[in-house]
Amino acid sequence: MSGQRQAVSQVLVVEDEEPIRRFLVTTLEAEGYAVHEASGVREATTLAGNRRIDMYLIDLGLPDGDGVALIQQLREWTRRPIIVLSARSQEAQKVEALDAGADDFLAKPFGAAELHARLRVALRHAAQTTRDGQSALTIGAVTIDLQAKSVSRDNAPVRLTATEWRLLEALAKRSDRVVTSAQLLRDVWGPGHDEQGHYLRIYIRQLRQKLEADPARPAIVLTETGVGYRLLAGAA
Repeated sequence: MSGQRQAVSQVLVVEDEEPIRRFLVTTLEAEGYAVHEASGVREATTLAGNRRIDMYLIDLGLPDGDGVALIQQLREWTRRPIIVLSARSQEAQKVEALDAGADDFLAKPFGAAELHARLRVALRHAAQTTRDGQSALTIGAVTIDLQAKSVSRDNAPVRLTATEWRLLEALAKRSDRVVTSAQLLRDVWGPGHDEQGHYLRIYIRQLRQKLEADPARPAIVLTETGVGYRLLAGAA
């Protein structure tokens, strides 16, 4: 990935059957994903609130709660892709999970090739979410490619940390709109960090140092006093 440090996709696997969970962790790590694992709803909720998760794989039959309820809970604060893991006989549950906000489902048993194909599609669709449906956004001398996860300025690659990228991505997907500080904190750091605005100020400053012609007079990443921030797509 040119232009920045590799942003490794973080996957949370929620599966109570240990052999299946081990298979998922092994095959995902072999493909370069960073994997977090949970065997139930309670553990999954804790990890989702304290990790930067890019993709969720969720079994519906969990020992301490309902997978559909977990999906509904996640959809209250994140739009990251969710893929359901389901037994073939659970057609009604699969429909219920999709209606609750899941993006796709995998019927058990499934193979590694199908799993990776579904993940690639889900991540690609999640990346292509600028206001006009495009995956790339050009703002003056800065180009942001959401699908490639790359940034350039004056045609030169800009290196971003994984956290800087997630912040820029959250702003780019809502370009020209005000994004509240609370929403950015949830998108980038998770739902347990709503009050930690100092994180946000530090990383906004770092983004401006890398993207703005004059960071002291930002023309791309604007502060909306008392509300949040705006990525000004029409900046010259």
